[in-house]
Amino acid sequence: MIRILTDSASDFSAAEAKALGLAVVPLQVAFGTDTYEDGVTLTPDIFWDRMFKGENPKTSQPTPDAFLRHFEEARAAGDSVVCVLLSSGLSGTVQSATLAKAMCDYEDIHIVDTLHAATGEKLLVMQACRMRDEGRLSAAQIAEEILRLRKRLYLFACLDTLDYLARGGRIPAAAAALGSLVQLKVLITVDENGKVAMAGKGMGQHRSTAALLKLIEQHAVDPDYPVIPLYTHNTDNAVALIKKLNQSGIACKEDDLSPVGATISAHVGPGVYGLTYIAAE
Repeated sequence: MIRILTDSASDFSAAEAKALGLAVVPLQVAFGTDTYEDGVTLTPDIFWDRMFKGENPKTSQPTPDAFLRHFEEARAAGDSVVCVLLSSGLSGTVQSATLAKAMCDYEDIHIVDTLHAATGEKLLVMQACRMRDEGRLSAAQIAEEILRLRKRLYLFACLDTLDYLARGGRIPAAAAALGSLVQLKVLITVDENGKVAMAGKGMGQHRSTAALLKLIEQHAVDPDYPVIPLYTHNTDNAVALIKKLNQSGIACKEDDLSPVGATISAHVGPGVYGLTYIAAE
């Protein structure tokens, strides 16, 4: 049997993970002295309530022991493991899993660095589960295919506010204040090193959405794979984007919307909207 394992930065709900037969290792999120397990003891309501109160969370990778438990269970059962994880450019999660594999001393564990987070990571995990269910590929072949798909994976999103970048010390507070004054929206992506990078900007939501669509058009969507429209906290901006996407020939619906969890939302705040997809070859 092939087991698929991921971390909570992939933002699967408990119901989604269960339906996919997916095991999820939680990251840690701390608000002051309170430490939560992402997606387990930290719910979206708790997270956003504390964020809106002005608290700044800190996230940390799972320990090697958190992975080791899963690896030892697989070894005892004689199962293979494909471990699809948060970008090494954003977290030490891949390092923790690699250490756990060495501790377990079991070769049939295949660790994939997605070089993505949130819906990017989620889409690759979904494809790993699909390939497992088709039953044609070995665990090693699934890992290789995920690495190939990774090269065609794109995430583009628009920030509704710069305030949370300022809160995290990533831009000066004065720059965030000026951006709010002129309704500056920043477009972001994930670069080849698995780090969040600026992809463009626009004044106001209408122009920003148009700029977002132009970015997507530069790397045409492969209709053979799912597209995942994303949002943080509220769906208003994302719903408006979905209408524009459908008008431009990219089929998606509100049911496809996927919330971005604590790992990324802590840095970008509410109102973010965007799209994750596999580009055509």
